[in-house]
Amino acid sequence: MSTASQATAPPPATRTATSADGATGEAAPAVALRARAVTRTYGTGAGTVTALDAVDLDIARGAFTAIMGASGSGKSTLLHVLAGLDEVDSGSIELEGTEITTLRDDPLTRLRRERIGFVVQSFNLLPMLTAEQNILLPLELAGTRVDRAWLDTLATAFGIADRLDHLPSQLSGGQIQRVAIARALVTSPAVVFADEPTGNLDSRTTEEVLDFLRLSVDEFGQTVVMVTHERDAAERADRILTLADGQIAGDEDLRALRARRAQPAERDQHAQQPTQAPLAGQEPR
Repeated sequence: MSTASQATAPPPATRTATSADGATGEAAPAVALRARAVTRTYGTGAGTVTALDAVDLDIARGAFTAIMGASGSGKSTLLHVLAGLDEVDSGSIELEGTEITTLRDDPLTRLRRERIGFVVQSFNLLPMLTAEQNILLPLELAGTRVDRAWLDTLATAFGIADRLDHLPSQLSGGQIQRVAIARALVTSPAVVFADEPTGNLDSRTTEEVLDFLRLSVDEFGQTVVMVTHERDAAERADRILTLADGQIAGDEDLRALRARRAQPAERDQHAQQPTQAPLAGQEPR
């Protein structure tokens, strides 16, 4: 067994730590999802494959995290265990404080339905339902009241307000993708998982999907975790995790990198501003 793979989320948001006696301490990163020593193997004996090897990971709330890696690196397995779609051999996974690895089937199903959103490569709209019915399906399955204002906000933001009464067969490819993303957001989930959402798309449609995932983070504060094999797609995120042999081999904080790149440009712009000429009778500065 190799050493534990660790990755700590960059802090896009912080909260004040408060002790039991009410004392206020240092601000701590707001974490939506936390994994500790997560291990997943397949097979037995000499044929055992270690897909995840003692992975430690924090996913920051309100951030866009991309997971990359070669085929067999463990990236898809990591997404599946974080989303409660697959079991772990050992370790802990907490979704906003709820330990999911010990949940029984019914509570785990409710958690996935109410607190996790999914965007998959095929988008999986039901052909007999309208766009609005597809978006609201998670709420119907959960028996949750529809928030019409939130539906209207999503439909307007994604440019599908005038297509809600259309069947999927009457929608363009781009509109189908927007409906699928709106469906993932309609329950206001803790995390949206996107599994290779641009894998079979042309370049224009790929950009649209990434734009709307980015919008969900920037405008709605959504936490998004996306698995992709495309570097260009991953660079739209705030952070890129690279997996190799079941461990986190790279952790790039793109938000911090963009901020550092912006600083020289801001200084140059300030330096190029013309100096104000002195008024008559004043000494030049």
